[in-house]
Amino acid sequence: MEASSPVSEDFDDRVIHTRLEDGRAICIRAVRPDDEERLREGVALMSDQSRYLRFFTPAPTVPDHVIERLVDVDGHRHLAWGAILSDDPDHQAIGVIHAVRPDEASRRAEFAITVLDAFHGQGLARMLSAVLLIHCKLEGVAVLDAQVLLENRPAIRLLRSLGAEQCRSEDSVGEYALDIAGALETLQQGDQPSGLKQVFAAFADLL
Repeated sequence: MEASSPVSEDFDDRVIHTRLEDGRAICIRAVRPDDEERLREGVALMSDQSRYLRFFTPAPTVPDHVIERLVDVDGHRHLAWGAILSDDPDHQAIGVIHAVRPDEASRRAEFAITVLDAFHGQGLARMLSAVLLIHCKLEGVAVLDAQVLLENRPAIRLLRSLGAEQCRSEDSVGEYALDIAGALETLQQGDQPSGLKQVFAAFADLL
């Protein structure tokens, strides 16, 4: 696939304006290099437990190279989307999702998602997942691989709800594989929350 896919470029430029289940307005857009400080602030706002479950460490900060890697997004090898509070004057980041593959030809990518503790249970994880899954499909990615601490029950519930299968378990970490086409079909079935409906409506021309 060529790196300058016009469909991908158009996709990266889109911004989804929607609401959490409690009515708070948010926008979802592609992560940019200038989001570095916003991501640092988001990591600092995570609880020790959430930081441990996401980064496998309870440290109050993460190394600079980790943050730099999170914002090193090109929309082809590294796909990443974030959610921001629309009505907050500082446009606080409240969630982010990533898919990283070894090269642009790979059909598999590593998957990770973070939602700040104060915004759990608001449907944000599924909205971010839908956007990333659509982007992955357009980029030719077929499977997302995730390494999750076995005690991270919310992440495992999300993965299983999307149809992910556990491939192996070693010590305290489980490895899951998520079929993108199947996950998208699952998200589009049934009575979707309004926020998820708006996500799919924003990309209806590409589905």
